[in-house]
Amino acid sequence: MLKTLSISNYVLIEKIELPLHDGFTVITGETGAGKSIMLGALSLILGNRSDVSALLDKSKKCIVEAEFVVSGYGLEKIFEDNDVDYEENTIIRREVLPTGKSRAFINDTPVNLSFLKEVTSRLIDIHSQHQNLLLGDKNFQLMVVDTVFGNPKQLVDYKKMFAEYSELNRQIDALIEENDKQKADYDYIQFQFEQLNEADLREGEEKELENELQQMTHAEEIKLSLAGVHELLNGEHQPALEAIKEAKAVLDKVRDFLPGAEELAGRLESAYIDLQDLAEDVIKRSEGVEYDPQLIAVKQERLDLLNTLMHKHRTTDTAGLISLKNEYEEKLNKFDSFDEELDVLREKREKVEKKLLKQADLLTRSRRSVFDVITQTILKQLAELGMEHARFEIRHKLRESPSPNGQDEILFMFSANKNGDLALIDKVASGGEMSRLMLSIKALLSTSKGLPTIIFDEIDSGVSGEVADRMGRILGEMSIALQVIAITHLPQIAVKGNHHLKVFKTDSKEKTVSGIIELTGDDRVVEIAKMLSGADLSDAALNNARALLEN
Repeated sequence: MLKTLSISNYVLIEKIELPLHDGFTVITGETGAGKSIMLGALSLILGNRSDVSALLDKSKKCIVEAEFVVSGYGLEKIFEDNDVDYEENTIIRREVLPTGKSRAFINDTPVNLSFLKEVTSRLIDIHSQHQNLLLGDKNFQLMVVDTVFGNPKQLVDYKKMFAEYSELNRQIDALIEENDKQKADYDYIQFQFEQLNEADLREGEEKELENELQQMTHAEEIKLSLAGVHELLNGEHQPALEAIKEAKAVLDKVRDFLPGAEELAGRLESAYIDLQDLAEDVIKRSEGVEYDPQLIAVKQERLDLLNTLMHKHRTTDTAGLISLKNEYEEKLNKFDSFDEELDVLREKREKVEKKLLKQADLLTRSRRSVFDVITQTILKQLAELGMEHARFEIRHKLRESPSPNGQDEILFMFSANKNGDLALIDKVASGGEMSRLMLSIKALLSTSKGLPTIIFDEIDSGVSGEVADRMGRILGEMSIALQVIAITHLPQIAVKGNHHLKVFKTDSKEKTVSGIIELTGDDRVVEIAKMLSGADLSDAALNNARALLEN
């Protein structure tokens, strides 16, 4: 339940500290005094959008803080999963800064708005007048049925299956779309792949061809150069090898009496052997160099092909061409395997669809099982609210295909008169009838949801007299199981409250602010009398107020 509410710097509220009680609390006050402003502030706690224009003093932040008793509502796991300290007396705070930014805290731990909404949606429900329009909304009607049958796991399980089913549909559609797109490109891709594949590409081949062509086109020059080297090393006229051999012979003559001569001779011997090997390699290399115009033409043609392909496909080497060929091949393979891949996805979808329809059928049977309970409960409540001849019926039909919430299409049909034709609620119900219908549904939901607190903002719109008295009685009965707070203009409802709060405005030269006080004793009698007869109090009005309170 909501234990305390603190509001500062919000619209007309400078600062209020409001203790709240269990049971039934009524809030009254003149129009414009600030009753709905309090609900606006409380909506910040529920995670609603903040607005800097709501700040009374634009230079200071707005703070709304509420203390809830949360024990027994199964919130421990949610707090643990979000790394927030769980306290039986949990304090939720929302701050709106002058910059327009807002912050939220639960037990002094900063939290995001999605977590804030998840927590507060299990603690409090605020019913405002515009919510009466929800009566004609199919999703709201479906929610009423689901809340009453009270097995959220069935719907959660269905939603998980539907998400999987939807994802498979998305994959199938994407695969078909991609395949249709590739059909137009298939011939092009096939041609490009075959051209690259027939080229029998080898990484680095273009560099090898360039080097080979360089050698072959300069064959004569290379052969002459190598022959010249061989002549210098081992030719007929003063060859280097012969000179080294003679040098070694000279050193051998002085080896016995020249220190180090043996080492020098060894080095000459080693040089002689190396140069001799070099001379043989040069002559062999020379023999391998030939000028072959036909071979040159073949290799030049091959290099021209590679250069043409690289230019066409905008790559700098054969490695890029090979990568592109592999990419084309992968696309062709994927296109060729389309039917097989599509069959796999469709088979998987068929299996999921069977499970989904089975779960949808279970959901349908659960929903239909509470139609009579909902119908009879609402008709009973409407009768208590002065609509003895009202008719209410739940109509149901199956959708052709599964939806995110099942296969059920549910419609609430209503007639205020026993001879009237049943029609959609929003088409035939007046404002007062809508208020009574919504109260009946909220009373039903409050017991099914297990919410600790429900707040009604002028649920009495469009009703008066005996109907208002009965409405107050129902609100009082609801407060046996949960905390009920009602903002009302009607004395018949105000007197039913266990506790009575009054919202008022005070004016000064600088500003107008709202305040709130708890009324007891004679103060409450006076407030009820004013609601009965206006500002000019008479003894009759006061006596009438006392009689209403006593009853």
